[in-house]
Amino acid sequence: MKTLTPLKESIGFTPGHATIKAAHILQKTKSKLGLSRPFPAFIETPIPDVDTLAIQDIDVSNPFLYRQNKWQSYFKRLRDECPVHYQNKSAFGPFWSVTRYEDIVYVDKHHELFSAEPIIMLGPVPEGLEKLETFIAMDPPRHDEQRKAVQSVVAPQNLKEMETLIRTRTAEKLDKLPTGVPFDWVQEVSIDLTALMLATLFDFPIDERTKLAEWSDIVGANPEGTGGQGNADDVYLAASEVMKRFSLMWREKEAQQKGGKALGFDLLSLLLKDENTKDMINNPLGFLGNIALLIVGGNDTTRNSMTCGVHMMHQLPEQFEKVKADPSLIPNMVSEIIRWQTPLAYMRRVAKQDVELNGKTIKKGDKVVMWYVSGNRDERNIDRPDEFLVDRKDARKHLSFGFGIHRCMGNRLAEMQLRILWEEMLERFDKIEVIGQPKYIQSNFVKGYESLQVRLTAKQSAPQ
Repeated sequence: MKTLTPLKESIGFTPGHATIKAAHILQKTKSKLGLSRPFPAFIETPIPDVDTLAIQDIDVSNPFLYRQNKWQSYFKRLRDECPVHYQNKSAFGPFWSVTRYEDIVYVDKHHELFSAEPIIMLGPVPEGLEKLETFIAMDPPRHDEQRKAVQSVVAPQNLKEMETLIRTRTAEKLDKLPTGVPFDWVQEVSIDLTALMLATLFDFPIDERTKLAEWSDIVGANPEGTGGQGNADDVYLAASEVMKRFSLMWREKEAQQKGGKALGFDLLSLLLKDENTKDMINNPLGFLGNIALLIVGGNDTTRNSMTCGVHMMHQLPEQFEKVKADPSLIPNMVSEIIRWQTPLAYMRRVAKQDVELNGKTIKKGDKVVMWYVSGNRDERNIDRPDEFLVDRKDARKHLSFGFGIHRCMGNRLAEMQLRILWEEMLERFDKIEVIGQPKYIQSNFVKGYESLQVRLTAKQSAPQ
């Protein structure tokens, strides 16, 4: 097992860790002096029936809409009555909601009209980290240069080589699961399998893989950005840890490269080998931002879709029977799971100029939110959208991966991980039962599960 070299001068200076700590100290000082940015506390109350609200009062940025799983009727009303909707009283500031499939595709594809900069979440990053950069929140040409540097990690040939490893690790995990007794699927399976894959992509120590999931959760729980349950201190501490660990890993690989040793095909090595990103570590907040993006991007889609699939197979046993009778439906089912779950509810843009969209005038500088979670239930483009169908026609025609230049880089990897999971599940388990009600994450960005108690029944012919 690989052991990280202790941080020391011989492998180079890593200024990013100090940058984050300085920002944290400044933020805490401003807070004590009453000079920090004011932000309301999120206190949960029952979500009212959407029909009791005036259209202008509908606020789909409320994180409890997703925690209480009440978002469906809110978006349906917006799609039907006000598909491009302006909310000016949100805790996250004024923004436009784009809720219909075709309008979302239009915004996503027209990056010359709608900028991804400076951030893809509704709210801001913590104070002191405003210069954080990620290639998903960049416009061309910088976006194209940085994305190109890492996208070969999920090239078809690399995916083919990863498949055996993913299958082996998935089989090992499933073989250790208890049968006949309840356990938390999120903790035991979804988080761990996803963390194993992330550790492989980053060449990160396998026995420390849970840190990757923890860091991703903290980013997604930033209250100012997403309405999550975290706090600024957690974000700064996680950012500091990520910066310190990945700076060290970068310097180790950099030293190997200078010593004439060939680098591998993990994400850090690919960034080091590319002319456009080889000096990324010299821009600490750009380095941190892109590492965080790759961690979160590699975590949320797969992890929450793994849990969603299990949940739906319990709720709709007739759909599970279809797949058991015809396993060739698994790839199609995977796409339907990703549509149904929509692991990231939205992406944010900023209008570069005045734009007319579905009868509304969006002014230059306005925030525009593409609600993928709504577009994936738009009956104008998806037949019977509120039904989960493992044999749905054109199941990949969903919005969960986005469109245009920002389409999810790892979409084929996520699909492969989920396909392998279900292929191996069918070999081992005959019945899936959910015990009690699922607990959902408090966030308007990451649409996910906090826990899901499950009981499995083994097949009589399951591998020993």
